[in-house]
Amino acid sequence: MAMMLDESEASDADLIGRAKGGDRRAFGTLLERHYDFVYRTAYRWCGRKADAEDIAQEVCVRLGKAIRDYRGGGAFTTWLYSVTMNAARDMMRKTARETVKTDAYGVHALISGEASVESEDPTEALWAAVRQLPDKQRDAVLLVYGEGLSHAAAAEAMAISETTVSWHIHEAKKRLKTLMRSAGEV
Repeated sequence: MAMMLDESEASDADLIGRAKGGDRRAFGTLLERHYDFVYRTAYRWCGRKADAEDIAQEVCVRLGKAIRDYRGGGAFTTWLYSVTMNAARDMMRKTARETVKTDAYGVHALISGEASVESEDPTEALWAAVRQLPDKQRDAVLLVYGEGLSHAAAAEAMAISETTVSWHIHEAKKRLKTLMRSAGEV
């Protein structure tokens, strides 16, 4: 009797191949294996737990169809990062109007004394500043400092050159200094 590989021991490539063929168990294992990466990326991008959970769930739904299009030219996580960032950007566009309404209510609540300003964790203040960066700079910082990727791996994920990633990081650092100074953090 042939022994089947335990799902947790199967390689990503094997799981992807089986998932493309309709194997739900392989697809589930692939999702379990990479869910934390998707959630962490989404959280660093948006900074809110509930939104990060929504983005991660949206990525799980999208992967059901998108997995068939995965060609395997690079690392699966590189491709998954792109899917996650697209879902995050889609959610941002979708909820932009609601955010404006919520922010307006928050300002009203502060003015009327119904809400208090909480002191922020310096780390969270830094990530909030990162979220204010232009898209490419933010993505470069999230990949290099948030996910610990090399500039080369970040370049692959962003589909740009390694020197361009380095330039985005350099520009982001300059902007972050300014943003953090204006927020009184530096």
